Amino acid sequence: MATEKKIRIQWYRSIIATPEKHKVIVRSLGLTKLQQIVERPDNPSIRGMVAKVPHLLRIVE
Repeated sequence: MATEKKIRIQWYRSIIATPEKHKVIVRSLGLTKLQQIVERPDNPSIRGMVAKVPHLLRIVE
């Protein structure tokens, strides 16, 4: 059984006055509250979603 790498993503800026696409990205990552941290699989699709909104999300080590 291979252990899958995970990344921790933190939502640290509000989505008020951002385009609808940015709001959809934040919600689709499972984030519901500011300062919330979620763990997601470390794969190119998740990394790409975070890269689209670097002003709203950060990767926590």
